[in-house]
Amino acid sequence: MEIKKVTLIGGGVLGSQIAYQSAYCGFDVTVYMRSEASIGRTKPKMEMWHGAYVSELEADKALCGNENAVYSHGLIKDIKTITPAEIDGLIKNADDALNNMKYETDLAKALEGADLVIEAMAEDKEQKIEMYQKMQPLFDEKTIVCSNSSTMLPSTFVEYTGKGEKFLNLHFANSIWMFNTAEVMGHSDTDEGAYNTVVEFAKAINMVPLCLHKEQPGYILNSMLVPFLSSAQMLWAKEVADPHTIDLTWELATGAPSGPFKIIDVVGLNTVYNIEMANPESKDPSSWHYKLANMIKEKIEKGETGRNAGKGFYDYK
Repeated sequence: MEIKKVTLIGGGVLGSQIAYQSAYCGFDVTVYMRSEASIGRTKPKMEMWHGAYVSELEADKALCGNENAVYSHGLIKDIKTITPAEIDGLIKNADDALNNMKYETDLAKALEGADLVIEAMAEDKEQKIEMYQKMQPLFDEKTIVCSNSSTMLPSTFVEYTGKGEKFLNLHFANSIWMFNTAEVMGHSDTDEGAYNTVVEFAKAINMVPLCLHKEQPGYILNSMLVPFLSSAQMLWAKEVADPHTIDLTWELATGAPSGPFKIIDVVGLNTVYNIEMANPESKDPSSWHYKLANMIKEKIEKGETGRNAGKGFYDYK
């Protein structure tokens, strides 16, 4: 099966990136949002990605032919062979992605004719189930459905989708055009053909498909990343050190460009809060998880939800 039309369910931090990257690579993309107000919040994100793509592509013209250049592989497949004129063509692709993006509040219209649907809602199990139940009678028979959930397994939702063999997970990292990973994870009954089609789609949008052989909470990346971020948050919640000192410790000791709280700002505090609230210990007042959840909630209530909001643990304004 060839993927042509892609529908994103949700236009948040990752949903908007997946939509924009897919459109940049030539796919017909529709973003479903619950309301016109939600669309109004998503369009500025698309404009932000457009600005980032164009700025980086313009800068990359000076790198053409340099086999040692550091560049975003999600934007350019091979800097050694591309020409500045061809990069101008990619800039036009970025313009077209912004101008041709479709937004829809009617779920039936958003799903009509979709070859691939990617659910990219917040990490809230009940909200996801509710959405899958609404979508189930509206899916075309041909449609392959993926969840971008970063922590929940496809087997958690497959019974609510009605898609059975055509349901699996497809997970992206933040800053999709720079960190071009796409983790592909099926459940025990996922059809091999559907799985392979999603792998080919990942390649077509300039991602490197990372194929999991079985279900794993957190996939590969978050199985390593979440414990790292949790350790940093534990130090903060227990008042061992402040976030900036914790980041500085990691950056100085390892040479990493970003410490854990800078990474959390990119991920978004809403996502981190939802993951934390799924932990039973977050309900126990004697646990540091309980204190951490309230500390994160306090920042969210002040609008300090991360890099996209202009402020999280750091100020980006």
